[in-house]
Amino acid sequence: MKIEKWTLGLAAIGLVTLSQALLAQSEVPQLVPIQTALSATTISGYVDTSAVWNPGTGNANPAPYAFNVGKQDGFNLNAVDLKIAKAEGEEAWAAGYVAELSYGPDARAIDAGAYPIRQAYVELKVPVGNGLNFELGRWDSLLGYESSDSMKNPNYTRSYGKTFEPTENTGLLASYKFCDAFSFQAGVADTLDTLRVNARHDPGAYPVESKKAALTLATLTAPDSWGSFKGSTLVAGFDHGQGADTATVPSSHDRTEWYVGAMVNTPVKALTFGASWDWIHDLDLAGAPPGAGTTTLEAHYISAIAGYASYKVTEKLTLNGRAEWANGPGLADALYLDNGPAAAGAPAVKFDKVLALTGTVQYQLWDNVLSRIEVRWDHAADGADAFGGTGAQGTFFGIPPNKKNEVTIAANVIYKF
Repeated sequence: MKIEKWTLGLAAIGLVTLSQALLAQSEVPQLVPIQTALSATTISGYVDTSAVWNPGTGNANPAPYAFNVGKQDGFNLNAVDLKIAKAEGEEAWAAGYVAELSYGPDARAIDAGAYPIRQAYVELKVPVGNGLNFELGRWDSLLGYESSDSMKNPNYTRSYGKTFEPTENTGLLASYKFCDAFSFQAGVADTLDTLRVNARHDPGAYPVESKKAALTLATLTAPDSWGSFKGSTLVAGFDHGQGADTATVPSSHDRTEWYVGAMVNTPVKALTFGASWDWIHDLDLAGAPPGAGTTTLEAHYISAIAGYASYKVTEKLTLNGRAEWANGPGLADALYLDNGPAAAGAPAVKFDKVLALTGTVQYQLWDNVLSRIEVRWDHAADGADAFGGTGAQGTFFGIPPNKKNEVTIAANVIYKF
């Protein structure tokens, strides 16, 4: 029997299955090993879209949390993500891989200079104890309560703590599960910040061939014996690596990041709580604290603490809330440098304290679709005008803000496949 070439092509990449009887009658029995090799490969991803309204006039200085630039008062394509992966098998010396590509404005912020490569690494299992796993290549950073993928988060918009954190690292990551209650990850990476593929140091930093970044994360999980609290987690991580030089700091300094997070199940099965704390000390952050005339290196820290609550009303309806406080003398510079456009200078006005409250209503109307409505309020708690300003959207620099408060109303629709 003759099989059309396009059918053979689909079978070769594992998208269709040809029976053994049909293959026996065809002229291409060699397709069987190819199909077998790809049978464990999975393809997944998502399309992330949104519509955003910011009441009032002026968007020159939008609230500087991650992925918010350029989305004010309009419709948005946030990201398109495609992930091809093969999980490790059950054998002692198992191997697998992940190749993930992402496109769109959020993807550019996540991937940095590696765009459109999000992740690309080889997984290797070594038969030591319960199984020691390695990932070599580019992988998602360890720290953070929230993910770069908004569909994995209780809220659509990101926290300030998430904004501080790196998104991707390139290096070697080791993971070991000591028992059901405790696991540990440790890695070494080229850089602490997310930079282009194979970058060895931050732009402007003095290159030191032997200097790498160290990354760690420990996870505690409540056992079944804890009753209603089983499955709750406590996570702590520490990263340390080389910082970047600036015009005001000619010698490179190190950057230190601490993170602690928790997710707590409750006796009310539908109700969960969460909390996170991020603290970063980076001497290379340019810019003086508010009201100061010169740069104060010793004062350059930033921190954020957030609380989360989630209540599943029905199988389809979930209510999520988040309250966050971020502060530090280097806050304004850190947020704009991590999330602002590629422009020289500093934000028009320094601010060092921000309060943010977020409420999200999530309802599943369609299969494989996450749909939600969100209202967010950001408040410059130090009394400075930090948001707004009439001018080109996303210009930030040179256009004074004129609001202490920023309100965001957003609709988010994501199709997952």
